[in-house]
Amino acid sequence: MTGHRSFNDLRNRMSPERRARNDEATKAILEEMALHELRVAREKTQQDVARALHVKQPAVAKLEQRADIYVSNLRRYIEALGGTLEITAKFPDASVNIKNFSELAAEK
Repeated sequence: MTGHRSFNDLRNRMSPERRARNDEATKAILEEMALHELRVAREKTQQDVARALHVKQPAVAKLEQRADIYVSNLRRYIEALGGTLEITAKFPDASVNIKNFSELAAEK
């Protein structure tokens, strides 16, 4: 197709400053996602997650839409995506990882 360029060609023509700004913007987007966005980014379907959680697909859809969720359910969901859940409390002068929740995972 004429008039079309690959992304790599376009990126290579960008200034180093612009590439750095784009990289920072990408990192910011990836640092905060809704559950369904995280699942899609990890290239998983609701059916994939449902199989890993031993539930039906509608249960995953419902979980992704909830505004309030049990930490244990969130941990299982994240593990179904291949990750681990860490809970961090952020204060102006420090960040603290809360270990109670990792202990729950070890008990199962």
